Amino acid sequence: MSVIKLEKSGSIATLTLTRPDMMNALGQEGDGPAVAAACAEIEADPDIRVAILTGEGRAFSAGGDVKAMRDKTGAFGGSPNQIRNGYRRNIHMVVKSLYNLEVPLISAVNGAAIGLGCDVACMADVRIASDKAKFGVTFLKLGLIPGDGGAWLLPRIVGNARAAQLLFTGDVIDAETALDWGLISEVHTPEALMDAAMALAERMAVQPPQALRLAKTLLRHGQSASYDTIMELSAASQALMHETEDHMEGVHAILEKRAPKFEGK
Repeated sequence: MSVIKLEKSGSIATLTLTRPDMMNALGQEGDGPAVAAACAEIEADPDIRVAILTGEGRAFSAGGDVKAMRDKTGAFGGSPNQIRNGYRRNIHMVVKSLYNLEVPLISAVNGAAIGLGCDVACMADVRIASDKAKFGVTFLKLGLIPGDGGAWLLPRIVGNARAAQLLFTGDVIDAETALDWGLISEVHTPEALMDAAMALAERMAVQPPQALRLAKTLLRHGQSASYDTIMELSAASQALMHETEDHMEGVHAILEKRAPKFEGK
């Protein structure tokens, strides 16, 4: 069974991690290609404007499959070079596919997001959580380091000091602490979480789809590119947007004091 399920409802796609009996642990053979295929299907569908990522059952994702680590199987088996390639061709494919998704991605963290699971949640543009959610960067407790890019991404979300505190202590924090630290932006009851995620996605999905994807691209490049580079990308992208029908629809909607209807043209 695939580790991920893709469902579409109008302009919103929902990705669900589907290994609840293992708390949605990752690292089995084929996990990377499965997530990559689901993300590629979203990107190839012009009708999809926003995606939501969540987990089935009581966890978002407990992280790497510890039993596979013990048994030296999947992404964690073989020689050091084979393990390296297991990360690059499997686990890295999971996180890169989610991080590079062209449409905005919301993580709806329904339960524990630990280690790799926490980093997977961080691949989204926005994270909201159940009040039952827990977050931990617990690699050192396994004698490991973040092998999935979390050491690059987490400081950009919560700042270097708090990222270091999470990593060096292995502490697990609750949803309220995660909210205070800026790791997530909203907390909801478990029953209300997916409705809240869908409502947030719907507010994004009414935006012009071409401009929405480009806006995400600029935000992502803005994390590492120079100011001058972003200014040039902004000018070039803006020139393209000025030629779209959606731009004129937005202008007319403002002047006519009505809600715009963007069609991706």
